Amino acid sequence: MQSNGQHELLVEQITDLVMAKLSGEEYSPSFCRADVERIVDAGAERIGIVLGETATAHDWASLIDHTLLKPEASLADIKKLCREAAEFGFASVCVNPSYVKDAVNFLEGSNVPVCTVIGFPLGATLPDVKAYEARRAIFNGAREVDMVINIGALKSGDDCLVEDDIRAVVQAAHQDHVLCKVIIETALLTDAEKVRACLAAKNAGADFVKTSTGFAKGGATANDVALMRRTVGSALGVKASGGVKGIDDARAMFEAGATRIGASVGVKIAQEASGIKTEASTSSY
Repeated sequence: MQSNGQHELLVEQITDLVMAKLSGEEYSPSFCRADVERIVDAGAERIGIVLGETATAHDWASLIDHTLLKPEASLADIKKLCREAAEFGFASVCVNPSYVKDAVNFLEGSNVPVCTVIGFPLGATLPDVKAYEARRAIFNGAREVDMVINIGALKSGDDCLVEDDIRAVVQAAHQDHVLCKVIIETALLTDAEKVRACLAAKNAGADFVKTSTGFAKGGATANDVALMRRTVGSALGVKASGGVKGIDDARAMFEAGATRIGASVGVKIAQEASGIKTEASTSSY
């Protein structure tokens, strides 16, 4: 994890570079420090390192949300997840809301934040309920929230409802400077619907768009990640989740434009980056 000082310096450097470029153009789009903060928080500054030949296990781990969202996960399982996260330096641990407080306690002193899921996994919860769920999780210590969109509303063509639903959670998160990622569940959408979902997330002020819950019929694909990246541009992070089974899958997602990976096999990916052979995992999330 980068220190606050390193983070601030990186933000200042990127802001100066972008503003210098924009100042020489006839048309300068709206751009501010907050835009850079979102890019930095998405992990964009580390992607080049990870894709390079000298990438370490820690480089890879710093872009992975170490995830355990199975309904049968026990407290002992969560403790193990957090111990691994602290050891490898993952970007976060992602757990169900009922385990947020426990995960925060297990990770005390590690600098690894806790991420949780909102309206998970169906996305059919009412907007005000999702917003309350987010606020409650944040009160318990969550520093990132991954919300599921109202998939049925999107399929019905009600993009205004989808955007309002996202905005309710985004506002709840941003009040406490918490990152908000928006799960669009790509396996259930056409390409046109994926674009509409990403635009709704962008318009609502989200920090990331995310491919999948891991509970639908399919997970992340490089093609979906590339489409999402083209749609949101550089202002938002793109998180690939579901179906990432090892370092080859992770690399393909980063090359397609992902800035974060959600996986239950984070340890395997980090170990593969170090050349350590691991047993194959059958769990993708």
